[in-house]
Amino acid sequence: MACLSPSQLQKFQEDGFLVLEGFLSADECVAMQQRIGELVADMDVPLHCRIEFSTQEEEQLRSQLCMPTTLSSDMSHTLPRYRPWPKVWASRCPWWCRACTSSSNLTLVVKDSTFLYTEPLGRVLGIWIALEDATLENGCLWFIPGSHTGGVSRRMVRAFAGLKLNTRFLGSEPVWDDSLFVPTPVQRGALILIHGEVVHKSEQNLSDRSRHAYTFHLMESLGTMWSPENWLQPTAELPFPPLYT
Repeated sequence: MACLSPSQLQKFQEDGFLVLEGFLSADECVAMQQRIGELVADMDVPLHCRIEFSTQEEEQLRSQLCMPTTLSSDMSHTLPRYRPWPKVWASRCPWWCRACTSSSNLTLVVKDSTFLYTEPLGRVLGIWIALEDATLENGCLWFIPGSHTGGVSRRMVRAFAGLKLNTRFLGSEPVWDDSLFVPTPVQRGALILIHGEVVHKSEQNLSDRSRHAYTFHLMESLGTMWSPENWLQPTAELPFPPLYT
């Protein structure tokens, strides 16, 4: 099994993210896109199972769905059967997976720990794989290097209105200086390691090219508590699958 070199590990620890080009081949990326398309095409989820989800504080406070073609962690949203796909989330894959084009007209600035909170902090690792080239024009990721040391000032937690499950935010996110963000364009097949507390965003995709990506999150389970208030929760039918035991 390949491991990070000492210099790569140091860069990740300093910056809070690390780009690994050439992790997958072009053929492997195409195969993943085809398989995701098959899974989406076969989905038929009843309306009563659908859950609203938003990463935007203002949208969440208004209980609106900022991306209306979202699949929740228990497969409770289905995507329209057209392309491009905004997002796919599924706990059947480790943690939080999605295939996205960055086709939204929103710019999302996030820390993953806002949504996937653990105690102690810093136990969540994001894996982001570009299935297509991610460029400045079609919505590559941007990071604030070193921003993973300041903790989490805002959390999205479960909330119930009667029997209906929704979410709400606790706290508020600082206003981040745009000049601090560094773009990270990558080629198809690249993998980006993302610390759970590093600030990152994806700009609007104003091009005519999609930017499909496959992502999931890993948590170090030893000595870590997964918050019972997180929107994503394991069940007996769909537990979080261990990467190794």
